[in-house]
Amino acid sequence: MNMKAHTSGHWAVAGQQPRIAIIGAGMSGIAAVVKLRKAGYTNLTVFEKADRVGGTWRENHYPGLSCDVASRWYSFSFALNPDWTHRYSYGPEIQAYMEKTADDFGVTGIVRFNTPVTDLRWQAPVWHLTTGSGETLQFDIVIGATGVLHHPVKPDIEGLDTFAGDCFHSARWDDSVSLDGKRVGVIGTGSTAAQIVGKITEQVGQMYVFQRTPQWMVPLPQKTYSRTYRRLMKWFPFLMRLGYRYYFELLVRNFGAATVGDKKKQALISHICRKNLQENVPDPELRKKLTPDYQAACKRLIFCSDFYPAMSRDNAHLITEEIVKVVPEGVVTADGTVHKLDVLVLSTGFDPGAFILPTRVTGEQGIDLRETWDGAPRAHRAVAVPGFPNFWLLEGPTGPVGNLSLITISEHQVDYIISMLDRMKKDRLAAISARAEAAEAYNESMRAAMPDTVWVSGGCTSWYMDKTGMPNLYPFPPKQYLHEMHHPDFAEYHLQQAAQALPAEQVAAVT
Repeated sequence: MNMKAHTSGHWAVAGQQPRIAIIGAGMSGIAAVVKLRKAGYTNLTVFEKADRVGGTWRENHYPGLSCDVASRWYSFSFALNPDWTHRYSYGPEIQAYMEKTADDFGVTGIVRFNTPVTDLRWQAPVWHLTTGSGETLQFDIVIGATGVLHHPVKPDIEGLDTFAGDCFHSARWDDSVSLDGKRVGVIGTGSTAAQIVGKITEQVGQMYVFQRTPQWMVPLPQKTYSRTYRRLMKWFPFLMRLGYRYYFELLVRNFGAATVGDKKKQALISHICRKNLQENVPDPELRKKLTPDYQAACKRLIFCSDFYPAMSRDNAHLITEEIVKVVPEGVVTADGTVHKLDVLVLSTGFDPGAFILPTRVTGEQGIDLRETWDGAPRAHRAVAVPGFPNFWLLEGPTGPVGNLSLITISEHQVDYIISMLDRMKKDRLAAISARAEAAEAYNESMRAAMPDTVWVSGGCTSWYMDKTGMPNLYPFPPKQYLHEMHHPDFAEYHLQQAAQALPAEQVAAVT
């Protein structure tokens, strides 16, 4: 890790390596290191708040955890894996893959573990980065690779802290708690809850699922890969590349198209969801409670084959009455019933608008990122924020694109950032920052297109929505975004020459 100051004031002027800080060692942080190095940028430091790489796959380890994107595609393009054991991988295997990739590509060695970044402050021409220990370092470029969903949200329920049993958020699963024969309550019915309930209901004594809103679900076409199949992948790597492309095209042409306005594809997904519900929930009363009143895919579509059979078991209870409070012995609902529990699981999601926050980020003229976003985070092409030079985001606002593999999105965004660095080097620039008018035009075009998407027209509210009532998603065909990442329009950016951004004494030193 080279923190040495540039002798000529600025890396692009001096012909030196830019000092690049990457915040987060999850999938996007790993991708950033590997691709930046390949492009010739090697002075990299990764800051990670935890003690291992992996991001969301490190944080989440609840029972039943799996990925709803096929393994062949949910992979780094530079590290295709012949050894996936399932078509849709389970959490521990993905975490092992993240750790192996980080080791194989020399990422782990440049990560400063247990080092959260608390403050970022732009003082031209560098960023001043402060860690949780109070250490302050200078960097030319900062890349936020913190992901989207990493700040768990606990429900605001009266008396929650008084519960006498074991209580924890799904993202903070307590492995020391035995569930055998216990009365277990799960608050929430999203993707995480569906996986948990599908996995543990057979194990527990009684399962109580507290549902506010039912969810549409499609079966997860899981498959175990044989040893022979995995050997073929290893012997003939082109088969892995074919699989990667196949699942990419499958999701883009079907689910991706359905979310941004393809009515025929939306109708097909709705048919699959209704058929799944009909075939796997024989009790008509239970089926009625589990039937949403909105368009499939309006909320995040859940890929799960175990939830409906689990809820149809004799020991499973679907509670649709509103939760009033929590008492030491359990959960009280609006009908006055006390549902007695031994374990309470909060499957209540994450703060979807945090991104790099709560790190304090201060840009030009003292502008504060939290105040700039004010509950409605926006970015230019999901990677840049006006007023914050040389500061880039991976999986930033509107970065989740068409339910594609987030690894794919991150890799394309890194390519975009590399284009910016190459331009800085070529033109000896001190800084690049998004123009406010370009960012506004870009986000206005998305707002105008949003009513045609299922997220707005589908008749639901979801965690996709920010405080303006608009989904923080990309409303155009997914391939359009990926194309844009490889064709940057530099007219959308302020390209600041070194002399414009350097203090007078540094300008004199380099002229």
